[in-house]
Amino acid sequence: MGQELGGVRFSREDFAKFQAQLSCETELISKAFVDGALSQDGPFIGLELEAWLIDHNFFPAPHNQSFLDRLGDPSVVAELSLFNIEINAPVSTIAGRGLEKMHEHLSHTVRRCAANAHDDVDTVVAIGMLPTLREEDLSIAAMTPSNRYAALNSEAKRARKGVPVEIDIASPEPDGPRFSASYEDVMLEAATTSLQLHLQVPCDAMWRFYNASLILSAPLLAISANSPFLFGKPLWHETRIPVFEQALGQVAGPQRVTMGDAYMGADPTAIFRDNLLNFPVLLPDCGDQPAERFPCLKLQNGTIWRWVRPIVGFDDNDVPHVRIEQRALPAGPSNFDMMANAAFYYGAAFTLADEIEQLMDDMPFETASANFYAAAQRGLGAELEWPMLGARCSAGSVIERLIPAAESGLRGQGMAKDLIDKYLSAITMRMETGQTGAAWQLAHFEKYGDLNKLTAAYLEHQRTGIPVHEWDV
Repeated sequence: MGQELGGVRFSREDFAKFQAQLSCETELISKAFVDGALSQDGPFIGLELEAWLIDHNFFPAPHNQSFLDRLGDPSVVAELSLFNIEINAPVSTIAGRGLEKMHEHLSHTVRRCAANAHDDVDTVVAIGMLPTLREEDLSIAAMTPSNRYAALNSEAKRARKGVPVEIDIASPEPDGPRFSASYEDVMLEAATTSLQLHLQVPCDAMWRFYNASLILSAPLLAISANSPFLFGKPLWHETRIPVFEQALGQVAGPQRVTMGDAYMGADPTAIFRDNLLNFPVLLPDCGDQPAERFPCLKLQNGTIWRWVRPIVGFDDNDVPHVRIEQRALPAGPSNFDMMANAAFYYGAAFTLADEIEQLMDDMPFETASANFYAAAQRGLGAELEWPMLGARCSAGSVIERLIPAAESGLRGQGMAKDLIDKYLSAITMRMETGQTGAAWQLAHFEKYGDLNKLTAAYLEHQRTGIPVHEWDV
């Protein structure tokens, strides 16, 4: 979805042309896999961080156009709403001090962004969902002026045949709050911001790491939860998950934001055939790139937001690759926390990938999916079905088992020992204290009952750079 489109209105001929080229590109990438022409390089890592622009009253500040014009940094781009931006980190490696360099780049870029935002009397904050967000902030007038976003909105409405988007999210707690509403556009998606981690491994091993990423999504979400509030109501620990799913909900047919419906097989390109056969085209813009660059396939895949998603790209030597985008994690709380989450994910993924056949036998896909939503609801308080530990158990006990697995995986990839200890100790302490970003926000609100005060305290803690388990309430 990062590419700009040539227009916002499409004809039947546009859809027919796109469908034909999409079919061609799907066959091309399938053949590339069969012929061994997809990249066997890796591992490589990367990340995207979505963040908020907020004003001095801690409300969304719709100024990303002037902000980006001044910043002039191609690694920082606009998102759906005028009050969101996205920061992209350079591709790196796990070995040595690669994650530390990524951490330094992220911290430096965030500082530059915050300083730049001050020209609009704004600042930048990384948080899954902004506690001070109001429904009126999500008007269509707050959409970033871009063909791709205008077209996404109009085509999503057309696909729904004008039926409003229905949002219904209830707290899992007895007698907890509930939020229900109807919307005419896709702007509710802008209420959610995430940290998206990328992992490229040799193509032949892709399925192992993809399925390990699916299994890991639940404990990752439990330990990183940071999105408890929607319009002032405390709902799920990761309310971002149902908001994003329902904001782009379909009236009929397969949903575009899900965990998927099965583990990946040995051919990672099969998921693109599923995209072709089961998902109607939403944005039929072929652009002017040749089929060998997969422009239609990438655009179609960009309108299907699986929580773990395969991404097509090209190595520096122009060989095509398929990499993993782990989309489950929220933005924030601190840069340190986000790097700790990344270390936990990458390390555990390498260990679980080595034993993936047994893990898949022990944990059916439906169980991995149910675990994901349980973690989204209750964070570290979730109970997960984890046959590898015998039966149903706490999210904390699963994470406790996975920390040594993550350490082993990072050590096997050559990460510096001091960095392994530095980042994974934050995961250990977060688990032992029970203080995720979501838990801290809920505790602060319970104590003070003031969302503006909460956001101010959150921002101040984030600026210090200390991990969330050390934040006072």
